[in-house]
Amino acid sequence: MATDERHEDTLERGTTTDMSRRNALELAAKLGLGGAAAAAGAAGLSNPLAAALAAGGLPKKKYKFVFVNHVTSNPFFTPTRYGIEDADAMFGTQTQWTGSKNSVVAEMVAAMQTAIAAKVDGIAVCLISATAFNKPIRDALSIGIPVIGYNADTPNARLSYVGQPLYQSGYNIAQKWLKMVKKGSHVMLSIATPGDLNLQPRLDGYKQAIKDAGNPVTYDVVNSGVQPAQELSAIESYYLGHKDVAGLFGTGATDTLACAMVSKKYGLAKKGVISAGYDLLPDTLAAVASGDLTFTTDQQPYLQGYIPVLQLYLYKLSGGAVSPADTNTSLAYVTKANVATYTSVKSRFEGSTSSAPM
Repeated sequence: MATDERHEDTLERGTTTDMSRRNALELAAKLGLGGAAAAAGAAGLSNPLAAALAAGGLPKKKYKFVFVNHVTSNPFFTPTRYGIEDADAMFGTQTQWTGSKNSVVAEMVAAMQTAIAAKVDGIAVCLISATAFNKPIRDALSIGIPVIGYNADTPNARLSYVGQPLYQSGYNIAQKWLKMVKKGSHVMLSIATPGDLNLQPRLDGYKQAIKDAGNPVTYDVVNSGVQPAQELSAIESYYLGHKDVAGLFGTGATDTLACAMVSKKYGLAKKGVISAGYDLLPDTLAAVASGDLTFTTDQQPYLQGYIPVLQLYLYKLSGGAVSPADTNTSLAYVTKANVATYTSVKSRFEGSTSSAPM
């Protein structure tokens, strides 16, 4: 969200089940749930959601949801999991976190098949493959299990996507750092898992922005791997072999942090090397504050957990009247000038603490 408003105020309003009908409708509208909730309440329709809103609160339901993730232990998803926990606490739902530790699509598909066989009440999945999830999604929908994509998306039968428009984010970010890098210089672009749809569109956006700008820089692409230590080693090795590099740019949370760590270790910011990328790991924000990372971006991972649970809950509660809707968790630039907004207070919303907001 380049200039978008942040949503902490909405989230704080959404942490009590004792909300008024007006606030419930306001929350639904702000979180991109469409007009179905408002229409149900205004028209006095006799469905569970309308009755709950009219009574002044939403009931807790023991719906069972499953989130299928591609890198289950990646620290980027810490706030995502907090968002899931907070939504579960609010709505009484029970959510399982599963998938693959190393972005193995077959493991993710197997996790979906297990959830479908268990006839869970809803599934959220990172759609990192263009085709592999099509059949399990159709299978789930055929027996009434709603499926939402989050964090990564591809067009298929899923009911909605909650996350950042990935290609456009890469394009916009590259436009920003291209203004900072000297024309005719050479830069490094990093990607952990080439081809995966959570990262490849960002890299494609980088490349297209360079092309559209008239190819003012040349670049190498480093396949950095999915484990943080592996990413740091790959990016540091690249720098040591290309000490004339003018920029280091990640496409994910941990390779962006690796760019920042290499920048700090070798004093690259003082040498005019630009470094940037994605996400708000605590050490990434510290690097922005120190000037070792030029900027990073915020795709609001907390909302990527909270909103899918909310949408699945409302879909089940309303009998399908409140259909999940695409939600852009957007893009914000975090620079040394505004990083204090993120670091002055520890927050579940950014994953820097597990404490519940007061």
